[in-house]
Amino acid sequence: MPKRKIAVVITARPSYSRVKTVLQAIQEHPYLELQLVVAASALLERYGAAVNYIEKDGFIIAAKVFNVLEGENLTAAAKTTGIGILELSTVFDNLKPDIVVTVADRFETMATAISASYMNIPLAHIQGGEVTGNIDEKVRHSITKLADYHFVASENAKERVLKLGENPDFVFNTGCPSIDIASAILKVKTLNFNPYQKYGGVGAAPDLSQGYFVVMQHPVTTEYQDSRKHIEETLLAVSELNLPTLWFWPNVDAGADGTSTGIRSFREKNKLENVHFFKNMEGDDFLVLLHNAIGLIGNSSVGIRECAYLGVPVINIGTRQNRRDRGENVMDVSYNKTEIIAAVATILQNGKAPVSSVYGGGKSGNAIAHLLATLPLQFHKTISY
Repeated sequence: MPKRKIAVVITARPSYSRVKTVLQAIQEHPYLELQLVVAASALLERYGAAVNYIEKDGFIIAAKVFNVLEGENLTAAAKTTGIGILELSTVFDNLKPDIVVTVADRFETMATAISASYMNIPLAHIQGGEVTGNIDEKVRHSITKLADYHFVASENAKERVLKLGENPDFVFNTGCPSIDIASAILKVKTLNFNPYQKYGGVGAAPDLSQGYFVVMQHPVTTEYQDSRKHIEETLLAVSELNLPTLWFWPNVDAGADGTSTGIRSFREKNKLENVHFFKNMEGDDFLVLLHNAIGLIGNSSVGIRECAYLGVPVINIGTRQNRRDRGENVMDVSYNKTEIIAAVATILQNGKAPVSSVYGGGKSGNAIAHLLATLPLQFHKTISY
């Protein structure tokens, strides 16, 4: 029996963290062959060069696709997607995979879905069926309609995919693969590495021994014109609080230039003696950092997913994660310095949050690999509407 060739496309640093255990499970499966394709911002140094961590983890990359158009605006995002369709179509033609796997909802993932669908290659989608209310939701639901297999992360997500008319025989609640890593991190009760020494970065080096916050705030594509104003409110709050803070650089979405410029400008005018900035960090180390933090501030989905499982308190700012399933660890605030400071005070008073398994229990990677090996190969819809 020949091995099935599974092409998994990674387009950004969060995507790799999301599916690392899936890649491992595919690689170890006796009837699967991993064809790893790395594209878009996952290849770029300014966004953390996730490709370096992928290679360090021992994965062999079958193809690299450089398709990011500079500009960090809506036009650049649309053109980046278009270039991705052109380049990935060539990659798939060369690799001839049996199944293509695309991850989550970043705009670049649309290129993966379109290329595979138009080339009659069965498409599997991880983390469909969720809602957020921004451009990611349009992308996510569009990929659901293009995909043949759906590996969703929660029961609510499964129900939404079914309501979109997908065949229930091909919709599976596998949980979120990132929880697989988080389940192992639960045992790590201390920060077991020096982030300054291991990852460099810039800024102050506050003492972390008495606790620290992590900040990860991205621009919102439907509000990208206000990204600088949004980040300035967070900067003002963090500066005024003067607590040890480890801040991670934003992703490549439209508005990232405003976010980055806002950070740089604020740093030039203020000493920020309590803040250190990083571009990226290995997935395991990042979760250890979060697990041992006082809390997370920003709008990253890691606050909704992994932090729920780890019981890390989260201050979720703005609209980026609207309506997404969440545990009791999340406090929602607007882009407002005063609200952020008040939420921090609540976390300092209450401590750790209750843990939640809303996104699974830590066995997603193996479940997805098993399905990829056993599902019938198909690239057409079999349900009537």
